Amino acid sequence: MGETITIKTSDGSFSAYVARPAAAKAPAVVVIQEIFGVNAVMREITDGLAGQGYLAVCPDLFWRIEPGIDITDKSEAEWKRAFELFNAFDVDKGLDDLAATIAQVRADPGCSGKVGDVGFCLGGLLAFLCATRTDADASVSYYGVGIEGKTDEAAGLKGPVLLHIAEEDGFVPKAAQAQIIDALRGNPKVTIHTYPGRDHAFARPGGEHYHAGDAQTAGERSLSFLKANLG
Repeated sequence: MGETITIKTSDGSFSAYVARPAAAKAPAVVVIQEIFGVNAVMREITDGLAGQGYLAVCPDLFWRIEPGIDITDKSEAEWKRAFELFNAFDVDKGLDDLAATIAQVRADPGCSGKVGDVGFCLGGLLAFLCATRTDADASVSYYGVGIEGKTDEAAGLKGPVLLHIAEEDGFVPKAAQAQIIDALRGNPKVTIHTYPGRDHAFARPGGEHYHAGDAQTAGERSLSFLKANLG
């Protein structure tokens, strides 16, 4: 059973969904939402990470726009709202909120001291930036949108980062993918996996482009990466 906690920042407070593992102390993973808020998919991912032995936390990063967003990818109206939220979202403030989340989770009595993150879509961009702007111990980015505009930050990478790139991603065109790969290839802190034939959100259960096989492959790679870096 998940619970809700409050994350405190100098700008205010916001909620986060938390799933705790069986162990009394464990490494933590911050789950970074897509453009649909902390919805059933994000809670399921958070629960799944707890099942793998992690203290998993999914913060409500849209709280500055509207707290408690919980929508799906199943209707035109929800897609419209999701893009409105995406366009209104302040990436820098979002990173502040993630840094606050990481700090609070690291101090949680149930945390071993190590904190990683995994993000999807918008969260994929934020996961990459967590590796450059926060003290996260490891970051996993799924089909991050907009990373090509932030690759200059790779020089400041603090922690290791794993990127999953869908080769047919409608939101990350081939030119953007090439820019990301060219800029980050050879960086010892960056691991990149590409997925031929896969479109954006291929790892979102129930999504239009979901691909069970590659979602499982990406998931296994992510868990191996987190285990290697978080314990």
